[in-house]
Amino acid sequence: MESSRLLQKITTWDADAARHILSRTLFGFTKSDVDFALSKTLDDFVDNYLLANQPQPATPTTIDTNSEWVTLPYDPTDPNNNTNFSRYFTSLIYWWLNLMMNQGYSFQERLVLFLHNHFVSEANTVRIPQFMYLQNKLFRDYALGNFLDLTKKVTIDPAMLLYLNGAQNTKNTPNENYARELMELFTLGIGNYTEDDIHNGAKALTGWRINNSTLTSYFNKNFFADVSKTFLGQTGDFSYEDIVNIIFAHVDASSNPVAEQFICRKLYKEFVYYQPDANGEVYISQLADIFMTNNYELKPVLSTLLKSQFFHSPDIRGAKIKSPLHFLLTALKQFSINTDNDILGYIRSASSLLSQDILNPPDVRGWQGQRNWISTTTYPQRNTITDSIINGRKIGTTTLKVDVVAYARTYSSSENAVNFVDDVTAQLIQFPLSQTRKDELLQTMLDGAAVYDWSTYDPQAASLLSKFFKALMRLPEYQLS
Repeated sequence: MESSRLLQKITTWDADAARHILSRTLFGFTKSDVDFALSKTLDDFVDNYLLANQPQPATPTTIDTNSEWVTLPYDPTDPNNNTNFSRYFTSLIYWWLNLMMNQGYSFQERLVLFLHNHFVSEANTVRIPQFMYLQNKLFRDYALGNFLDLTKKVTIDPAMLLYLNGAQNTKNTPNENYARELMELFTLGIGNYTEDDIHNGAKALTGWRINNSTLTSYFNKNFFADVSKTFLGQTGDFSYEDIVNIIFAHVDASSNPVAEQFICRKLYKEFVYYQPDANGEVYISQLADIFMTNNYELKPVLSTLLKSQFFHSPDIRGAKIKSPLHFLLTALKQFSINTDNDILGYIRSASSLLSQDILNPPDVRGWQGQRNWISTTTYPQRNTITDSIINGRKIGTTTLKVDVVAYARTYSSSENAVNFVDDVTAQLIQFPLSQTRKDELLQTMLDGAAVYDWSTYDPQAASLLSKFFKALMRLPEYQLS
């Protein structure tokens, strides 16, 4: 594709395009979601639905007593802290999973998870659920906002100050952990800064402390290194805001903006393709220009990305491996399965089993994704999970099971076996299936019967459809988004 066309808007807004956008912006979708998207223009659906600002949701409450906890002061001497950590943390996870399941037509929750995996903090290290909630709220506030401002806010965020030792960073004993990760993982990437930049950047970040009673961070000048610092080629008595501003103004030897390219590459790898090729690099640079021109606002970048010809090219559709959370939530949403606390708890444990422990990335680099999600252990576990959704699984007081016959009849083609397989695979699988694959699925569903004998009203229909859906969800292609 010519570089001049990469960012051009697609000219065909059809079911394939809608499913692709939905698969990359939502945690699963239904046929009615595709119909709704197509009832709008591309611009209207992307800009006024997916990228519309959302109100803040109600705060989480404890599962056992439905009581408020996010504003409770944290007392480090309280002997109940371990118990409260478990209770509050569990309610925070259930609350966020519920938001993911009920996100409507908003890109926001996928972006919140992206930001959580970009500006990483681990709950098991922070150990104060109130701070993890406040960080999650911060990501939600800025998910469709200004990335420069978000970076400044994250820098003095209490959870981050705890996680990367910013609260121990003083003028006499500078702690370089956050300064290093700010540049290496959050904004610039390896090779675009020096050890001296880390050392002097850490000095500029000194002085910030945490108030456990008010659940806020505050600046104490007594701990601040009030001296001249040389950072990324500039010299002055810099503060944390100065450091972030300098980072975003930094260019490489070819005068290319570094942070803008780095962040747009992260967006690309998360929502477009896991590894940019030559066209991908050009596309990233073009997105970075939009990012910089719009003063680091995310909306213009995301709007352009979701409508672009490159994003909708055949090589991009169905080329991302679903994360465990995306995989699990998609499976439930596709079949319109309602969730309660039992199901939310199951999603949490199943996601952890598949190597994505929500709010606990493995380290400061976050979940690496793509091929790391699939192994000789996790792929069979994925199959076991999807089998159980079709077969039925008792979870607490809830039975997790798809009514396969009722679901099949939501398709107008349900009584025509060949057309039904075509329609279902187009809806549930984003990667284009070969005719051989479709024929195999068809034979699984017919189980030796003739095509013209197929009917969802046959006494064996439920059993045959169960075999069909289990086989479909076991396919490697089903793992793709």
